[in-house]
Amino acid sequence: MTTKRLSRKQVIVLMNSKNANNFMKKLSSHVTNINRVLKNIKSEVMADFIHMENSGLVIMTNKVASALDLQTIEKYVKNMYNIKVNYVESPRLPQSKSFLKIISILYILESTNMCIFTEEVEKIIKENHIFNNVILASGSRIIKVSPKLDMLIIWINVWDA
Repeated sequence: MTTKRLSRKQVIVLMNSKNANNFMKKLSSHVTNINRVLKNIKSEVMADFIHMENSGLVIMTNKVASALDLQTIEKYVKNMYNIKVNYVESPRLPQSKSFLKIISILYILESTNMCIFTEEVEKIIKENHIFNNVILASGSRIIKVSPKLDMLIIWINVWDA
């Protein structure tokens, strides 16, 4: 496993995909409004842009957010009229991003004649205790080792929180 440290200029807001899609509809106004509420608390942190990941929203900032900044962002997101508060977790800073290579997995699913897809990989990962408290940072990548072999390699990116 290879680990790469990221600059901690990101705020991750975990939410379900419906909430994230609703939030993304008026993205430019959200960046402006988040910057306004951060300015109201005299923070030097400013949101540069927001993008959607598997686990929710990632807000890129000019500086590392403090606990007060995170609380302010959380309050803003939870006060949105089209956001279901029950599906929003407290914002947090990422700790590190890891790249994990899983090798020697059969390309064809057992007792079927079908190839393995990313949905099956993600389901297996969620059910495995090794991956407790680990969030997928992006979709997994499945690579067949060679045309002659029935093995594959899976690359996954995870946030270690």
